[in-house]
Amino acid sequence: MPGQINWVEIPAADTTKARAFYRALFSWDTDELGDDYHVITNGPDGAITPAGDGFTQPRVYFATDDIDASTKRLHRLGGHSEDIRTVPGVGRIAHCHDDQGTPFSLYEPEPRN
Repeated sequence: MPGQINWVEIPAADTTKARAFYRALFSWDTDELGDDYHVITNGPDGAITPAGDGFTQPRVYFATDDIDASTKRLHRLGGHSEDIRTVPGVGRIAHCHDDQGTPFSLYEPEPRN
């Protein structure tokens, strides 16, 4: 459903320590998807990922049915976004900031057959 949180990424300086922490705290398990990106398998839809390039706080992804229309509306409202990226087998994402600079992302799932 558009506007609902459908993914969260938790950046960590040390993903091994972070996975151990969240496992002890919430009993979360993870599977490595690649490049030190660890998908949470028994908790919220999301991942533990390396911190870097200004990515040091959790990032929330909001669902959208039409990421092109959503980013255009975002820009009209005074927000900004990076270019929309396609993640093969997953969908399309855009990292954004609202009109006050708060970071978030948009996610349009790949159509299911």
